[in-house]
Amino acid sequence: MSDNPSVVLKTVNEIVFEERPIPKLEDPHYVKIAIKQTGICGSDVHYWAHGCCGSFKLDGPMVLGHESSGEIVEVGSAVKTLKVGDRVACEPGIPSRYSYAYKSGHYNLCPEMAFAATPPYDGTLCRYYLLPEDYCVKLPDHVSLEEGALVEPLSVGVHSIRQADVRFGDRLVVFGAGPVGLLIAAVGKAFGATDVLMVDVVQERLDFAKDTIKVASHIYNSKDDRGKSQQEITETLLNAFDGERATVAIDATGVPACVASAINLLAPLGRYVQVGMGGETLDGFPISAICEKEIVVKGCFRYGVDDYKLAVKLIATGKVTVKELITHRFKFEDAIKAYEIVKSGKAIKALIEGPQ
Repeated sequence: MSDNPSVVLKTVNEIVFEERPIPKLEDPHYVKIAIKQTGICGSDVHYWAHGCCGSFKLDGPMVLGHESSGEIVEVGSAVKTLKVGDRVACEPGIPSRYSYAYKSGHYNLCPEMAFAATPPYDGTLCRYYLLPEDYCVKLPDHVSLEEGALVEPLSVGVHSIRQADVRFGDRLVVFGAGPVGLLIAAVGKAFGATDVLMVDVVQERLDFAKDTIKVASHIYNSKDDRGKSQQEITETLLNAFDGERATVAIDATGVPACVASAINLLAPLGRYVQVGMGGETLDGFPISAICEKEIVVKGCFRYGVDDYKLAVKLIATGKVTVKELITHRFKFEDAIKAYEIVKSGKAIKALIEGPQ
């Protein structure tokens, strides 16, 4: 049966609408979800513009979207915690239940992960989508479906902050004031960071971080740093952070200069987490600073156990607000225009309503 309109990336620079078959519930532990809201992620734009994102490469037509929320319309016979009509945030990556990564509690690192809108797997920007029961997180009545769609990027923020072990009294610096960077700062503040410095090249986003959503206590525009030495940049950042070094640094850009600046700003025994996907190798990495200050360096890949649940709780309790990040809303039939707006840099977070 074909009544499942989908937004499909056919090849680089070509997005089309297609009718796809309605997926059938064949596993008793799965549910069928009517997708209601989907956010546009930077990875979607990378696949559209370049055919790749990090080491993942587009190798055929693919339904876009992985930041979604929806309503349960059908449940498998073994489903116990969800029912038809429940509103859920959709965690879009399903690991192999037989992998060592899954068994060791690090399922996000599963080499056989089937992740929505990551080649070769189709995404969630369609009418109906299937997920296992335990990869759906029920939304409280007072949490909207729009907020539910932002649980996915918020979970990246949760995972990165947990990777950094942020706690009360930490001084956090975040490079990149895009949606993920803003949410990292918000979660860091919720976890107890008492000072948060955000660094970006777009003043409007920095002002948004400090004055509108109030996740940053300090901001710094680095657009004029090109040509400066790392020592000069570090001194300038110290001045922007009241002369003190950060205890935690997180980069959400993948830009080599940002990585170096973040690590150089850290205090001895500082914790560094890389979130932004950059090139496969990195020039100018300050390895001597890592050694001499005994910096702890970690990566961050998507999200792991309970990150989604914690993200929903942060929204439900008001510890983190995400509504203000939504700057653009589009009907399903305007999805291509939505991607063009996001690619232009005009949106902080754009949402596409599910097919009616």
